[in-house]
Amino acid sequence: MGSLEIRQFMCLNDNFGVLAHDPETGATFAVDVPDANAVMAELDAAGWKLTHILITHHHADHTQGLAALKAQTGAFVIGPAKSADRVGRFDQSVDDGDVVPFGSDKIHCIATPGHTLDEISYWLPDAGVAFTGDTLFAMGCGRLLEGSAEVMWASLEKLINKLPSDTRIYCGHEYTLANARFAVSVDPANAALADRLAEVEALRAAGKPTLPTTLALEMQTNPFLRVKDAELQEAVGLAGAPATEVFAEVRRRKDSF
Repeated sequence: MGSLEIRQFMCLNDNFGVLAHDPETGATFAVDVPDANAVMAELDAAGWKLTHILITHHHADHTQGLAALKAQTGAFVIGPAKSADRVGRFDQSVDDGDVVPFGSDKIHCIATPGHTLDEISYWLPDAGVAFTGDTLFAMGCGRLLEGSAEVMWASLEKLINKLPSDTRIYCGHEYTLANARFAVSVDPANAALADRLAEVEALRAAGKPTLPTTLALEMQTNPFLRVKDAELQEAVGLAGAPATEVFAEVRRRKDSF
């Protein structure tokens, strides 16, 4: 299903709304519902009928429009089993390794806890896209609100090992410029990162989105994925340290940046 059509749009302050449409079957899913009105407006603009809603985690800025959107569209709601009792509107609860039919393709569910303990990322291999919610951002990762550094690094490493390098990645927020400026502070010798910062600054100055990204680009420029890199380890004073320890230090620095 390489012909999957995707529309990305802003919701609330800095949330991304995402719609994905299979033109072969007409099936369409939304990833999270920050604002039901914004999703409905985008559906109307595209001329698509919503059939599915994928929830990545329980936070209100990702779920607060769910009840209204479900009422208006009757879409089939899929969400993390670990938060079914907190959100309470799932037609199907999923966990790590579950596979859900969608149109002419399948959605692979990957448990990626760390930001929250219930977080699920969604991957469509045939379309070459993944939706990582608030786990993996462009040049960043989610703040550790429920999980530990060990838990989050394990989730990121799972994505590194599972997703092909050319996978297009859609994230939950437009945090890229702030993330890039931080990344340079802990990875100052990274020429690819310096180039990407300049590109992101130009995109944001023009009012354009910085997503999607790719796993390959994140492996080059995201300090949270580069914690095994010798130059980054040296830059944060942890040369030769275990990846989890380096990750924890980079996350600590980001939290106070």
